[in-house]
Amino acid sequence: MAIITFFETQKGDRPFYNKHLSGHKLHYSEEVLTAGLAAEFRETEILSVFVHSHVTKEVLSKLPKLRLIATRSAGFNHIDLAAAAQRNIPVCYVPAYGEYTVAEHTFALILSLSRNIHKAYFRTARENFSLAGLQGFDLKNKTIGVVGAGRIGLHVIKIARGFDMQVLAVDPKPDPFLAEVLQFRYAPLEEVLAKADIITLHAPLNKQTYHLLNKDNIPLMKKGALLINTARGELVDAEALLKALDTGIIAGAGLDVLEGEELFVEEEKLFDPEVPRETLSAFLKSQRLFNREDVVITPHIGFNSQEAVLRIRSTTVDNINAFLVGRPQNLLDERAVPH
Repeated sequence: MAIITFFETQKGDRPFYNKHLSGHKLHYSEEVLTAGLAAEFRETEILSVFVHSHVTKEVLSKLPKLRLIATRSAGFNHIDLAAAAQRNIPVCYVPAYGEYTVAEHTFALILSLSRNIHKAYFRTARENFSLAGLQGFDLKNKTIGVVGAGRIGLHVIKIARGFDMQVLAVDPKPDPFLAEVLQFRYAPLEEVLAKADIITLHAPLNKQTYHLLNKDNIPLMKKGALLINTARGELVDAEALLKALDTGIIAGAGLDVLEGEELFVEEEKLFDPEVPRETLSAFLKSQRLFNREDVVITPHIGFNSQEAVLRIRSTTVDNINAFLVGRPQNLLDERAVPH
């Protein structure tokens, strides 16, 4: 029997894990993991977290019996893999739970902006049926720039082709065969920014992609373009995005993630002296994106479909069981993070 602790749990998690991990002692917390909370669960042998729980060296020091970290996500920038490796603690993840789920949400944001659905919704809620200011544009024949053509990016490309859009893609590992089959073209980031009517981000967050879009290259974007981010908030410099919106360089942004997002989830951290100054600064800048008619924000729900959540839960159970029988799967290690 293993002692397994889940953080950031949602409705439906407990009955699922209770059923499928019934032979183990399970603890649950709806809270984001902190070092203080970790100290309350010192007996934990298997730790399962989601994207807002930062598994740092300090957190790990509070869990002396920890044998496995199982993140219920595809992204893993919230886990200090080097610190885990020092303790010989394997880390497993969910590599493919919602590529088409996130891709569909990407187009929900695109269509909200391209057809002014967000504006129309609030207007009709006030029984105002005026069409003034609600004219949108067709996606057909527009060019979409997909930055990051991995699992999610490729599904975005498939959907875009269904809209008869032209597709440019940026990726460090081009696949000429897929480009031919799906009828898109790889190009450098600068070219894609200049030519695309819509830029959508699907890259992982690491040292190379932090502020991938910034004050130097956002001005290169085609005037009137839209920017969509369903990947990680820190891919975009919030201050540069605000300036681009204010000056009309771009016409709008659809954001499922924000820079400094963790402070929107854990507001009490605003008063924590341990929070890095740059994180607090990013949070304050991102706050200014709210209540703008040219920005649609959703609270990191791109993954949150019934089907994707079931896949997350099922894969997490499979990962834990595989580890317990000596056949660990879906493992990450320090080499997974580009340096």
